[in-house]
Order: sequence, then structure tokens, then C-alpha cells
Amino acid sequence: MNALRAFALIYSEGGIRPAARLLGVSHSSVSRHLRELEAWIGTDLTDRETGHRTLTFTAQGVRLADTARKTLSELHQVTENLRERRANNSVLVDTTPSFAARWLLPRLPDFEDTAPWVKVSVLVDQRQRHPDMMGCDLSIRMGAGPWEDRLAAPLMSDHLVPVASPRYWSLHPKPETSDNLRVHRLLHDRDPNTSWQRWRDMYGPADLDVRKGQRFGSSDLVIRAAEQGLGIALAHHRLIEDSLKSGVLERVFEALSIDLSDAYWIIPAQAKPSKAATAFLDWLRSSAARS
Repeated sequence: MNALRAFALIYSEGGIRPAARLLGVSHSSVSRHLRELEAWIGTDLTDRETGHRTLTFTAQGVRLADTARKTLSELHQVTENLRERRANNSVLVDTTPSFAARWLLPRLPDFEDTAPWVKVSVLVDQRQRHPDMMGCDLSIRMGAGPWEDRLAAPLMSDHLVPVASPRYWSLHPKPETSDNLRVHRLLHDRDPNTSWQRWRDMYGPADLDVRKGQRFGSSDLVIRAAEQGLGIALAHHRLIEDSLKSGVLERVFEALSIDLSDAYWIIPAQAKPSKAATAFLDWLRSSAARS
């Protein structure tokens, strides 16, 4: 592990001496780690150009260094999360960036009023992984479930609605029917569960071109694009409640939506929840029922 850590730093810092400075050891110690690692693996990881002091990496070295950096970073993150969970009054929640920014964070002050003794930390990650892998107390995930070998429980349902900003409507006529969407800019979420294809299949028009328009990597980004007046987004209603109340966004069709039953799920850690985690889970379910 020491040799891998040293090698990852040699790669990321561009040399043996800067890696040694970060580790607080002599450059000869780092060089020894590199030689030991190459001997143990049985292949060269670096090439020293004849007559030059520059250090280059073989294809195998690049692959190993990149993997080592990512793995060591994840190990550091998980161990820090586990240290954070040591306190009896701490709760660590893993969820998606969109859900954290659009639903959870605006409601956390209410939880602090309800249980001021609990300290909540939020970790965001798009990947669906078990909270035990992340050192978390629970995960909150969007999409179809439950997932195999996971004790997932539904949190709340949702529905998809087309929305745009007053700024967009100041430049474009508001469509009276779904057929009028043909002439509008559609904003796309890369999540297949939030696709305009679903809207076309349910409400038409059959010739609606769902290939055109800008695409964004998260639900939060596509909502922000709609708020900036870039077009019409098909958004999760749960994530835009505040924007609708404030008038930043407006629904296109009040009577039309796509239902998403059990759209959000709670995945608890396998260990028995602490008193703090239980308090947060109770509040989470209560808050979801009220919204």
C-alpha cells in the first residue's frame, strides 16, 4: 500500500522529488518504493529517457497509477465518513446532487428545529452504491427500485411536468396543447426516466422531434437551464416546488403530467440505525408526506 501510494503521487505530481516532498520522506525512499513495486508486479511502470532526467510512464504504469489514485481517494473518503459517524449524534446521508440541492437542503433547517442535537452531513454521488460501501447511515435514491440485495423502502412518489421560465414565455407563445410543443425548445435530462420520449408516447404529438435540444447531465442542471430561459424542461415536480412557488418556473399544462410511483427510495445501512439516524429517518418520512 505504501508503494502504491508513493507511485500514485509520483504520477500525479510529475516526479519522484515532488512526491517525496508531499510524503515527507527522502526521494531515495520513494525511488525504492517504485523499484519494489515494479519488481513485485514484474513489469516496468516508468521509462527514464537516456541522457535526460525526465520520467515518463509506460501504458501499464499509467493504468495502474490512475486506478491507484481513484482507489486511494475512495478509501480516504470512506474512512473519513466512518470517522464522522463515530459521534452518537451524527448522521451521514448519501444521495444524488439534484435531490440534495433541490429537495433535501431546503428542508434541513426544519429538521434542525425538530432535532437540534443531530448533526447531518450530506455526501453526493450519482452512482448507486450501498451506504455500507460509502460509510453512510443511509442513501436516498431516485428511480426504479427496489434494488437486488438492498433493503430499500419507498420514500415518496413524484410526477413529471413541463415547465419554463417567465423569461422564456416573454419570447415564445405559451402552448395551449401538447401539439404546440413542436415549435419550442426542449431541454433534456440524460436520465431515461425523465425523457421527452415518455411524454410523446403519452400525450403526443407523434411527430414531436425528441432528438433536438440541449442535454444536461443531471436533473438539477436541466431545471437550472429552464430557470435561465433556455427552453422547456420535463422536470420532477418534487424538485421544482420552490421554483413554482416563487414564480421562477411556470407549468406549461396544469392538467397534464406523468406519474412516477415510488420515485424516491431510502436505502439504510445494514447496521442497526443509531438514535440520531432513527430521528432523521422519522423526520424524512414525515417531511415527504407533507410535501
